[in-house]
Amino acid sequence: MITAASLKTQTSKDLAQLAKKKGVQGWHSMRKEQLIKALLKVAKNKEKKNAKSTTKTTASKTTKRATKAGVTTKTTAREKSRTAKPKKESKSAIALKLQRERQRKENLKNLSLASAMGKRADVPEHDRVVLIVRDAYWIQAYWEVTKSTVQRAKVALNGCWHEAKPVLRVLKISSDGNTNSVEEVVEEIEIHSGVNNWYIQNPSTGKPIRLAIGYSVPGGKFHLISKSNQATPPTKAGGEIDEHWTDITNDVEKYYALSGGFDEQAVSADLQAVLEEKSQQSVYAPAFERLGSAINVTGDDFDFQVDAHMIVFGSTDPKASVTVGGKPVRLQEDGSFALRVDLPERRQVLPVVAANRNGTQQRTTVLAIERNTKVMEPVATDMDQ
Repeated sequence: MITAASLKTQTSKDLAQLAKKKGVQGWHSMRKEQLIKALLKVAKNKEKKNAKSTTKTTASKTTKRATKAGVTTKTTAREKSRTAKPKKESKSAIALKLQRERQRKENLKNLSLASAMGKRADVPEHDRVVLIVRDAYWIQAYWEVTKSTVQRAKVALNGCWHEAKPVLRVLKISSDGNTNSVEEVVEEIEIHSGVNNWYIQNPSTGKPIRLAIGYSVPGGKFHLISKSNQATPPTKAGGEIDEHWTDITNDVEKYYALSGGFDEQAVSADLQAVLEEKSQQSVYAPAFERLGSAINVTGDDFDFQVDAHMIVFGSTDPKASVTVGGKPVRLQEDGSFALRVDLPERRQVLPVVAANRNGTQQRTTVLAIERNTKVMEPVATDMDQ
């Protein structure tokens, strides 16, 4: 700090150098007393400037802080009031989304909720999986699962249920040299409740196969629901691939035969029921399954079987709809139709109804048919006479 006392102790030469440094004008012609006065004046002016500058800076900082604090307080209060409720709603929405996702996964796992089964008027009474051979390259699986079965599976698997996956297993059947057969898992396919039938590439094992449906758990555990009929797919192509049930209408017995329906040791009532339901017509089993009284009546190897069925055929507008006995019939492109119908041992009345496309006109023809089959006593001739 520059004071008068400190300046007086210095020489005129030192004071002149200091005045020059401080920018005092006319310092080179000033005496010692004049240099002291000029330097004190410069020091005083500098102190005033520093004091003013410090005051302004402090005031500015204080104002900015106060302003900022006020704005922050207001903003924070507004944000709290605006965001408090939405934050709560956001948590609620996330929880709801997670709940929906868990329910969606649970529904996909529940095979009794198959979309196709939801369109049925009647509820399936039992569990079944059916194997249908479509050709040499593809087999088709069709299944029905009841709600009680899914509930039992859930209880049986207990803590493993959350890891369980509904699957179809393709089993290859082989013999180990004994009378017992061995089933080997060839393929395991994960399925879901969105469908109730599935196309599977033929494993081409050359041996009989069957399907098993159930729930698989990591670690190898398998909860079985049902097994299908046994079938041996052909080694050569047996027709074009059709991803729908429509072609079964024309070749129902072909698919029944390929799928093991006519095999006495592998008869499947479920296979016959499904094919009849999808084709809207009866599947004809071999005659010996219905005319038991005419089979081997003498007890020897001479067999004789007779059976009969009826063909209902006709034609109408290709855009019309036709029912025979209340069951819809598929029309060909020219409007013709043909349907093989059972001919039971009784009198039956069979209405054949055709309706135009918009349903404003209807034609009905009633067929009254009676069958009376009589099996005669066998005649044996003595070869010695």
